[in-house]
Amino acid sequence: MTPARFARLRAVLDRRQPDLTVLAEDVHKSHNISAVLRSCDAVGVTELHAVSPGGQFARHRMISGGSRKWVRTRSHPDIETATTHLKRQYIQIVAAHFSGQSIDYRDWDYTQPTAILLGAELTGVSPAAAALADRHIKIPMRGLVASLNVSVAAAVILYEAALDAVTYEELLFEWSYPTVARLCQEKGLPYPALDGQGFIARPELSSALRAPHRRPRKDRHT
Repeated sequence: MTPARFARLRAVLDRRQPDLTVLAEDVHKSHNISAVLRSCDAVGVTELHAVSPGGQFARHRMISGGSRKWVRTRSHPDIETATTHLKRQYIQIVAAHFSGQSIDYRDWDYTQPTAILLGAELTGVSPAAAALADRHIKIPMRGLVASLNVSVAAAVILYEAALDAVTYEELLFEWSYPTVARLCQEKGLPYPALDGQGFIARPELSSALRAPHRRPRKDRHT
C-alpha cells in the first residue's frame, strides 16, 4: 500500500455519500418537508429534488427559510423531467412503493448512486413515477397500519443508506489490505488502525497475522 493509492481509495469512498439524494413527488405538508430536509442534512445528503407542478414546494416557507443553507433544493416541473435529469448523472431511482416487484429496503446496494423517490402523504408514488423507477423498495410492516408517514419512511431509508463512520473505516481497510482483512476475519480480530498515509499503525500486527500458524512442538522423551 502506497500513500498515493491510499489517497485514491479514500477519494473514491468519500464520493459515496454525495451520490445519495431524495426525489420528493408532491410532498407539500409543512411538517413532512421539514422532517425530510432534516433527515437529509443528518445523513449528509447535499441536495433534494422535488416535483411540484403547481409550484407549492418552491414557495414553501420551509424551503425559502433556513433549511436551504443546509440542503440545496432543485424543483422540476414533472416527474419525467426529474428522472431524466437524475439518470443523466447515472443515478438510479429507487421508489418507496409497494408493488409485486418491491424488495426489502435493506436489500438494496446504496453504495451505488441512488435517488430515493418518495410520494405524497396520502397517494404515495404516482403510477407514472413508479414506472420510471429502476427499483421498488418497501419497509416491512408488522402491525395493522399499511405504511409509515412519508417523513418517517424517508428517515428510515436514509439512515440505512448512509455510510457510517465504522463502515467507512472497515471498507477502507478491506480495500487497502484485503489479505490482512481476510486473516483478521478468520482469526476474529479487529482490523489494525491506519495512519494518515494509509500504513498500518502497528506493522508488527500485520507480520504476526501473515505468519503461518505452527503447532507447539512436543518434547521427546528418550
